[in-house]
This record gives sequence, structure tokens and C-alpha cells, in this order.
Amino acid sequence: MFSNTQHRGTVGQPNLGPGQPAQHNQRLNEIFDTLRAEFESQSRGSEQMETQVSQQIQEMELIRNKVYQLEQNQLKMKQDYEAEIRMLRHELELRGGAPVQTHLPGPPQHGGPSQAPPPALGHGQGTLFSGIMANQGPGGPGLAPPPDQQPPPQQHPLAPPPPSGQPQGPAPPSSFPGYQQGPTLNGYGPQAQPPTNSPGPSKRNIANRGPGPATPQQHPGQPQPMPYQTNPGASPQIPRPTPPGNDMQVGPRHQMPQYSHQFGNVGNQLADLEHEHLPDNLKRVEPDWFAVFNPNVPRTLDVSLVHNLVHESVVCCVRFSADGKYVATGCNRSAQIFDSQHGKKVCELLDDSVVDKDGDLYIRSVCFSPDGKLLATGAEDRRIRVWDIATRKIKCSFDGHEQDIYSLDFSRNGRLIASGSGDKTVRLWDIDTRGQIMVLSIEDGVTTVAMSPSGQYVAAGSLDKSVRVWDCSSGYLIERLEGGQGHKDSVYSVAFSPSGRELVSGSLDKTIKMWELTPTRGLLPNTNASNTGKCIRTFEGHKDYVLSVCLTPDGQWVMSGSKDRGVQFWDPNTGNAQMMLQGHKNSVISVAPSPTGHLFATGSGDMKARIWQYGPYRPHQEVR
Repeated sequence: MFSNTQHRGTVGQPNLGPGQPAQHNQRLNEIFDTLRAEFESQSRGSEQMETQVSQQIQEMELIRNKVYQLEQNQLKMKQDYEAEIRMLRHELELRGGAPVQTHLPGPPQHGGPSQAPPPALGHGQGTLFSGIMANQGPGGPGLAPPPDQQPPPQQHPLAPPPPSGQPQGPAPPSSFPGYQQGPTLNGYGPQAQPPTNSPGPSKRNIANRGPGPATPQQHPGQPQPMPYQTNPGASPQIPRPTPPGNDMQVGPRHQMPQYSHQFGNVGNQLADLEHEHLPDNLKRVEPDWFAVFNPNVPRTLDVSLVHNLVHESVVCCVRFSADGKYVATGCNRSAQIFDSQHGKKVCELLDDSVVDKDGDLYIRSVCFSPDGKLLATGAEDRRIRVWDIATRKIKCSFDGHEQDIYSLDFSRNGRLIASGSGDKTVRLWDIDTRGQIMVLSIEDGVTTVAMSPSGQYVAAGSLDKSVRVWDCSSGYLIERLEGGQGHKDSVYSVAFSPSGRELVSGSLDKTIKMWELTPTRGLLPNTNASNTGKCIRTFEGHKDYVLSVCLTPDGQWVMSGSKDRGVQFWDPNTGNAQMMLQGHKNSVISVAPSPTGHLFATGSGDMKARIWQYGPYRPHQEVR
């Protein structure tokens, strides 16, 4: 019985032989094979997707290049058409026909040697720097003088004097070319032409450079033709607003009845004042510069020349270091750094690797890093160079812009550089990674950029008359300042206030505007296309294009430089002009305040940069 029981117990035990684990392993391998196949399938799908994305990117790049080529072809056809029209018009005049009033540019209106205009920005009629530093160039659409009266030819400084008996332009009353009375151009006398090494294509052949809009010819006493009325495709123009006159903001404590009665309420048109007829307390006259002060507001400022920095070419830009000890200038082929206290040149930064040793290569913008160890330069060759000032060597360079670079600015932390170019982009570059981190594209050429004091925002002015503000971290467009209260022509300069809550802009329309940029107005993604910001002040008084604007470090004054050769100080609270300084013989292309003291610098087409000092006015005591 024991044996049977044992047998039955043995029969009832589960089968644990080698066959069962083998089945489990086989199932596991099947699962692994399935997962491997799925992974490989997904990998192939990912590769295919990446290939498709790459192909689409290449197709988009091809389309972009095609559009660019079409744009270039259209521009060339337009230029050929205009050249043919000018040739036919000239031939008609040679045959004795009556002059034809046309919207096309006419011949240069100076008697000196022919000289190519400075580099242009963008496409079409809205171009930058054309005729600004040279103060000449073909007239823009609708800007030709009336056919029955041509302005007198301007004498080139290097050309021989005209024969006796030949009509000449009105001569200035003194060695300093001040504003003239009578039917002169734009309210001031003829300006001397710069030498042949002023910015221009010269031996360099860069595409998309054409004549820009010339200064409108203003003849007192004659009716003015409405600009662009024969060319519907040109930029719309409106009559220039009447400068502040009887409604100028002068309260009881600002009234100066004795001067208001004597000189009239000139408003902000300080260029209309003749310093010879002003009392001593409303002017300061030196051998090669003078300043006049608004007779309708109390004089609170004085000014003096500290240093005269002579260059060998046009000075396109000036900028102080953060500690105010140095000032940098940009000119042909080099950037130069001067000691602001003594006026001595500290160093000259010249890139010896440039292949073309003879052609022009103008430095359009310079900017110190916050620690003062680096200087960034932007040039016509579309390259940003970041110099180590101590070693005078290039630390790094950035390539990517497709046209000339016109403006640069460092962020406060010294890590980012913002750049603006004629290629219609604002770009942000990282000094640490030495790479491009953001491209912000707009509809027209970028003339100027500025970083906010916090480094959070970047603003840009453009040929399309707009001012834009982006968030640097997200790339969101948070403000677009334009429209009815905006500029009526291209914006050439922008600058943030020290608080970062306001922005000033200067334009071809001869005005400066102050804009409100407060948190209550957004500084968030601009999803409302009608949001055009709020213009809180318009400054009118310059006789010609406003080329550069800035605010003093304390925010007490707005400064502006103009093609009319003047620098003006404005009260941002009232919009009144306090002072007009005439210290250059050509356009004031750049103005910059010292961040630490009462100094400011100016750069001009007369091949000079100057350092000035401003301070409170004390009767019988001059600023030194």
C-alpha cells in the first residue's frame, strides 16, 4: 500500500521539466523583436521627417533667393528706366525744348567735381545717408526747384573759383557759415562739399545703393509744389506742421516780455535768430562756433568746446564708454578711441585682414561694452567686429547681415549685441557663445537700434517711418509706434530714456518725438495691430533731417543732431528748445552724451568729432 500511495503522489506533482522555461524565453524574445522592429520603424520615420523638413527648408531658401533676385531685377529695371528718362530729358533740353517737370531725380546742383553719393540703405526712394554727409545729390521725387528759378550752384572747396562775373551763391557774413536771410536753400547758406574721401561707393561696388531723397527746396515767398503728387507710388507726404508759435508752452514764470517783444515769438526755430543781433546773455560766440538761446524761455544752460578731434574722413558715429573716460569714433576703415579728458588718441582699431586696401569701408556704428574692455563696430562690409581694446585685436566677429550695418548697441549685462541693417533685420548676438540668437525681420531697412536700460527690450527705427519695440527673450513685438501721431518720413535714430519708460526718435520729417512706454501700455505681445503707442511730445525746430537723438543721463534734456549742422537741446517736459549749437561745417551725423558727466560728443561730415561741456547758466560766468 505504501508503494501505491507514493506512486499516486508522484503522479500528482506538476511537470517542472526543461520544456516550460524554453517557452517563456521564446515569448520574451518575440516581444523584444517586436519592440526592436517598432523602434527601427520609428527611427526610419523620424529620419524621413527630418529629411522632409530639410527639403522644405531648402525649398524656402530657394524661394527666398528667387524673390530677392526678382527684387534686384525690378530695382535694376527701375534704375535703367529712370536713367533713360533723364537722358531723354537732357537731350530734349539740349535741342532747345522747354524743361520738363518730372518726378525723376535731376542733375546734381553743385559746381564742383562729380562725386558719387554715400551708401544707400534699402530699396527704392527711401534710402539712408544719400546726400546727408555730402549735402548734395540728385533730388527726390517732386523735390526739384521750380523751373523758372534754379538755386545757385555750390562751389566745391577743391574746385577753382568761378570766373569773374559768373553768379555765385550768397557768401556767409563771417568765417563761420551761419544761417542766411533771403531765398537761400532750406533757410541756410550753401554748405561746402566734403573731399573725395567722404562716404561713397568709391572703388567699392556694393549693390542696392542709389540716391536718397534730397532736401526740399524752400524758397520764401513762392508757392511750394506738393511733393510726390505726380508719383502715386512714392511715399505719401503731408505739409510740414507749423512750428510752435503763439501757442508755445510758456507759462507765467517762463515769460520774458522784453525779448518776446524784441524778437517775436520764434518758437523753436532758433536757426532764424541772427546771433549778431542778440544780446550777450542769449548767445555765445567763439571763433569757429556759436550758440543761441531761446529768447522766449529763461536761459538755464551754457556750453563750451572742450576738444576738437580732427579725422581724415567723415565721422559717422561717436560713443562714450560707460565710465565716461573715453570716446570712440567711427570713420573710414578704422575706429578710434580718445581720452575724453585730454583729447588724446588712445588707439586706432584697423582690420588688416580686409582684402580691399584702397576702397572705402566706413564704420557706421561703434559701441563700448559696459565694462569698457570691448568695442563693437559695424561696417559697410556687413560684419560686426568685437575688439579687445587692451590688445587691439579682434576678439570675435559676427557675420549674417546681407547689407550694410548701420547701428549697434550693447545690453547692460554685456552679453548681447543688437544690430540693425539695410537687409530689413534686427539681429541679436551672444558674446559668450559667439553666435546669433535671434533675427527680427521687418518690411524695410533698419536705420537704428537701441537696447533698453534693463536689457529686456530692443527698439528699432526704419525707413518705413515706424519705431518698433521687441522683447529680447521671446522676440515678441510689443509696440509699433506709427500712424497719425507718428513720423511722416523715415526714422533715423532712437534712444531710450534713463528710466526705460520713454523712447525718443528722430526722423527725416525734421522732428523728434517722445513716446510713452509704460507697463500700463502693454510691454506684452502686441496682438492688437491698431496699437500704435502714445506720442507724448513732438519737438519741431530743425531746418533739415534729424539724424541723431539721445537723452542726457539725468533725463533733463533731449539732444538732437541734424543735417542743418545744428545741435539742439530740448526740454522734454515742455517741448521747448533751450539752445541751438552751431559747431560744425557739415551735417551733424551723431550725438552722444557722457554717461557720467556734463560732456557730450558730436560727429560730422566735416571730418571732425568734437567734445563739448554743458552746465547750468550763470550770468557773467562761462562753462569751462
